[in-house]
Amino acid sequence: MQLKLATRTNDGIFVVDCSGRIVFGEESSLLRETVKRAVSENNRIVLNLGEVNYIDSGGLGTLVALRTTAQNAGGTIKLTNLTKRAGDLLQVTKLLTVFDVYNSEAEAIESFRKAA
Repeated sequence: MQLKLATRTNDGIFVVDCSGRIVFGEESSLLRETVKRAVSENNRIVLNLGEVNYIDSGGLGTLVALRTTAQNAGGTIKLTNLTKRAGDLLQVTKLLTVFDVYNSEAEAIESFRKAA
């Protein structure tokens, strides 16, 4: 299943709802372009990965690159609603130590409020 993205704001935070696969190629490019555009307008971003069923090494690289892009722009990307598969993948690759990960979108949004 191709990656589908839906964007919205929740309490001033830019949220990207992802569903499908985050893999090298068109999917990663779509996610990269969407987040890069968003960072220029809103540097607080939540990636909702609740409907992502597969992430390959290219997809992991994209997530890391997006985090770096956001940081360079003075922003932050937080991940939420990881599936067991995605959570296990981030744990095995030690990327759970790199990203701020939350169980729900509400927790991720609240963490931005607390930081402000």
